[in-house]
Amino acid sequence: MTRQACEGNAAPGGDPGRPGDEPEVEMVGIVKRFPNGVLANDHAELRLAPGEIHALVGENGAGKSTLMSVLYGLIAPDAGEVRVRGVPTRFRSPIDASAAGMGMVHQAFRLFPSMTVAENVVYRAEPQRLRGVLDRAAAHREVADLATRHGLQVDPRARVASLSVGVRQRVEILKALYREARVLILDEPTAVLTPQETALLFDVLRNLRASGRTAVIVTHKLGEVLEISDSVTVLRDGRTVARLTTADTDAHEIARHMTGRSVDLDGRWVPGRPAGPVLEVDRLTVPGTAGRPAVDDVTLQVRSGEIVGIAGVAGNGQVELLEAIAGLRGAERGSVRVDGTSLDPLSAGQRRRAGIAYIPEDRAATGSAVDAPVGDNLSMGFHRQPPLRRGWTMDRKAARQHAERIVGALGIKVRSAAVPAATLSGGNLQKLIVGREMAHDAPVLLVDQPTRGVDIGAIENIHARLRAYRDAGHAVLLTSAELSELFALADRLAVMFEGRVVAVLPRETATEEEVGLAMSGIAPGARPPGGEGER
Repeated sequence: MTRQACEGNAAPGGDPGRPGDEPEVEMVGIVKRFPNGVLANDHAELRLAPGEIHALVGENGAGKSTLMSVLYGLIAPDAGEVRVRGVPTRFRSPIDASAAGMGMVHQAFRLFPSMTVAENVVYRAEPQRLRGVLDRAAAHREVADLATRHGLQVDPRARVASLSVGVRQRVEILKALYREARVLILDEPTAVLTPQETALLFDVLRNLRASGRTAVIVTHKLGEVLEISDSVTVLRDGRTVARLTTADTDAHEIARHMTGRSVDLDGRWVPGRPAGPVLEVDRLTVPGTAGRPAVDDVTLQVRSGEIVGIAGVAGNGQVELLEAIAGLRGAERGSVRVDGTSLDPLSAGQRRRAGIAYIPEDRAATGSAVDAPVGDNLSMGFHRQPPLRRGWTMDRKAARQHAERIVGALGIKVRSAAVPAATLSGGNLQKLIVGREMAHDAPVLLVDQPTRGVDIGAIENIHARLRAYRDAGHAVLLTSAELSELFALADRLAVMFEGRVVAVLPRETATEEEVGLAMSGIAPGARPPGGEGER
């Protein structure tokens, strides 16, 4: 344990607040080095008490996911020991971990959409009648009883494909509880939830705690850490640097342990000074699936010196809207203009040259060439013009200097610009794309989930750069699953539901409750889309 683990209110000899309890789980001296040389866990430690909600936090690359993968049997440690209720245990697979009482809810749910809730929950552990036939009535009954006991409101007979994201998450929790999990690991559990769904999830976690179970939440959201957890473990550079009692700490102390420095966490909204319209979208409709449009008759504009934030639960057309504006997805009808010039006949490459930069949601498949070097990824879009272009060839020195500027400005953790982008963590790959696209200095910047999976120090940096980009007279259209991020950055909020813009709200009067209701298709008190520049 490092010295910082003993600072403040952290208790080096036991878990904060529960020093007398035998731990449910102990991870001692966990070491994991990957074949590419990355030391993900460097004698990391974790202690989980029975009947607690424990937050595991740290910057990108701190080793959180690796440590939880060891606990759930997804990877084997090179050194160290896992103890379950005092007994040294070695998990060779998630099956071993599940048998020992571990359960995990992944950020990307692992459900069969065409099957019912009950069928998903009991899969590979089905109640059976004679000759191995699934007893559906028993499955429905057992899942309904389990859901009622733990306050998980879900219909066992519903098809998963018809469920909201929040309800699907409850199905994942039921899967773990059905297998008698005593320790439940949740990876970024609120990343795709509305505020109302988040509140319901926290009620479920409190019920699990009351029943004696332990929950571990891996998250970047310090406000939620303070709201729901009993204790906090902080990782930095693969090491455990602090164990804190939540009631005795605050977000600033946690952030200091995470980053090793003071971080501005206030996220105060600073209004822009909008001028004339730069990006104009008029009655845009984009085809979807099952005969329904993904984007349905959307009209909006973004002015110079303005950030317009799009709020909405994932899957309500935000991604398709930005892709259509960028030229990556065809529109059925409608138009897109930049500075009064129609982009409708232009390809994606031509739209970039006409003044659109784009930070996509899918950073690996769309935003980068992961097999190419970091330096080449940072040169994309600059390679055909000076100073990176010299005659018929690339000026490698200029390209290296260009890459070094972006790496330094964004704090991208990389050994060399010559290594493949695939070796970067998700958060560092996101920093690469943000830095490259903002370096284009385009009149319009489309931003989809700018800080997803990014640590708090980088969030502070990216937010400051987005505000500066706006204040330089650019137009920014931004989507985010984080309402706090939208409220910190946007000058106006457009809420999307089922492909339509159902409300446009000025930031100075909007509330999180109002926006959250609009995200569910309910917008009491919200003015309809049709104000200045909207229809």
